[in-house]
Amino acid sequence: MRFIDEFRNAELVRRLADKIARVSTRPSRLMEFCGGHTVAIMRNGIRQLLPPTIEMLSGPGCPVCVTANSDIDEAIALAGLPDVIITTFGDMLKVPGSYSSLQKARAEGSDIRIVYSTQDALQVARDNPQQSIIFIGVGFETTAPTVAMAVVQAEKEDLRNFYVLCQLKTTPPAMRALLDLGEIKINGIICPGHVTTIIGTGPYQAYARDYGVACVVAGFEPVDILQAVEMLVQQIERGDPRVEIAYTRGVRPGGNLKALELMHNVFDTAGASWRGLGEIPCSGLKLKMKYARFDAGRAFDVVLPPAREAPGCRCGEVLRGVIAPTGCKLFRKACSPENPIGPCMVSSEGSCAAYYQYGESDG
Repeated sequence: MRFIDEFRNAELVRRLADKIARVSTRPSRLMEFCGGHTVAIMRNGIRQLLPPTIEMLSGPGCPVCVTANSDIDEAIALAGLPDVIITTFGDMLKVPGSYSSLQKARAEGSDIRIVYSTQDALQVARDNPQQSIIFIGVGFETTAPTVAMAVVQAEKEDLRNFYVLCQLKTTPPAMRALLDLGEIKINGIICPGHVTTIIGTGPYQAYARDYGVACVVAGFEPVDILQAVEMLVQQIERGDPRVEIAYTRGVRPGGNLKALELMHNVFDTAGASWRGLGEIPCSGLKLKMKYARFDAGRAFDVVLPPAREAPGCRCGEVLRGVIAPTGCKLFRKACSPENPIGPCMVSSEGSCAAYYQYGESDG
């Protein structure tokens, strides 16, 4: 399969769905951890193609959604400092913090600019040497190498006015934390495609070995996802959990060694707060002391209000797979993309936004 159309072929989709229905004989609960997979599953009606033996859950795979209110509050506070320009990806703009959002802060006069890459943020720093430019570094392992490269480049150019508010997170510790909670029994995991291109499959071995959970890395087209589901079902039916790759055109077992080396050189691991999961040790990335002068958290002092959650918002439970978005009383009523109460309705990879856009109505 060399061309993308083959991964959208209706006949292949039908054959895979029929095979899954034939093979699946026992109840199986599968979870995708990637927000991109959630959107692809909803957009392509994958859940409706699967037999009743298979239940699909969405996990904490949207980096914007899992960003804690306290982290958003810090970004808003930094935006209020004099001579500061905040640069951020567009998804972060509307995410509500405890009391406000970056969008509201911009409307009130803060200089907050949407960028499409860390290179754009560096250019803002070059163009505004008299101001402090802070890049809001939100993302998983896919984003981390680009942030690391920006820091290395800023040091090389001696850009004294460039900073990163490092809120990067790593996915394997969150997966383990979710499994340790034991709120829901997961039989199989659709492992994230883009993240795994960076980290490889090694971190997932523990889930198959220690938890008996089948793991398959998937791509993002209908055939990709159904291939992964079929491989997971085969493992579950055999009682032989292991780690496999369905997304062979994008993922290698060892990951991207150059990206991993870059991340290792720039970042140390640290604890990080995840919406819905709380503080998870070693699940965040912070700048090494060598690059401490680029750390916005060290360079600027801000007073943060006590963090609080929006009343009635159940994003945390959605991110843990405990409820579907339709299980929240605010969904489609008080909470919508035009008036988001929680981040799962804001992000393009959020479960609530995907359910809202593609008409999922079951609870």
